[in-house]
Amino acid sequence: MSELAREELSALAAIYCEPGACEVLATSETHGISFRIQISVKEVLHTDVLLKLFFHLPVNYPSTVPDISVTSDQLTRAQCVDVREKLLEEAKQHLSEPMVHDLILWVQQHLKDVIKQSATVCNEKTTLSKGTEDGIWMLLLHLDHMRAKAKYVKTVEKWASDLRLTGRLMFMGKIILILLQGDRNSIKEYLILQKTSKVDVDSSGKKCKEKMMRVLCETELQSQHKRFQMFEVKEYSALEELQKEFETAGLTTLFSEFVPPLLK
Repeated sequence: MSELAREELSALAAIYCEPGACEVLATSETHGISFRIQISVKEVLHTDVLLKLFFHLPVNYPSTVPDISVTSDQLTRAQCVDVREKLLEEAKQHLSEPMVHDLILWVQQHLKDVIKQSATVCNEKTTLSKGTEDGIWMLLLHLDHMRAKAKYVKTVEKWASDLRLTGRLMFMGKIILILLQGDRNSIKEYLILQKTSKVDVDSSGKKCKEKMMRVLCETELQSQHKRFQMFEVKEYSALEELQKEFETAGLTTLFSEFVPPLLK
């Protein structure tokens, strides 16, 4: 990663120095650096909005814009997507210079306007809203463990095949992830099967339902995301290999946002 990126991250850590305000998620000489900034934007929607901004600075940053993801419990998914798109547009105005702090200041100043604009567009498109059900969706799940691994894997493969879902069942150390792509109804049906079927065994060897699954992300596939052509089971010996899998699919931000915290 560039010296500019290192210096910028050091400056950000000094500015956002309160506990949890700035957290490095992953660093790599070949893949860059990922980190999260947490800020509170005042007097938006008649309350303070807590924003979590995830940045991935590639190795050639700032010659290219960072990958950005936005989450907030106070905003809808659509509003977070709109904020992200506006930040990426703003980032293009700062190419070749460190820009993360400028982007954070920008969102603090303009969040209220972006949300208002998002609501207007949403109202105009209400009659078309049902169309999103027909798009391709993506689901990322985290499993705590598999006791009956061979049977569990075979079951997941069968469900994916029956529902025409593509993606990956990924093992890296103790981390188990399921990444699925397909139409939304099939994604929903898969979740029901995962939650209600006796897919594993408990400590005494009795068949049991999956009680320690977490849905990390469920969202519509975006233009920058690549479609998996099949469902595969893969094992990775290092975090960098797993990261490469996500990057190849255009899912760098998804990796940065959800995978590194699982290592803690």
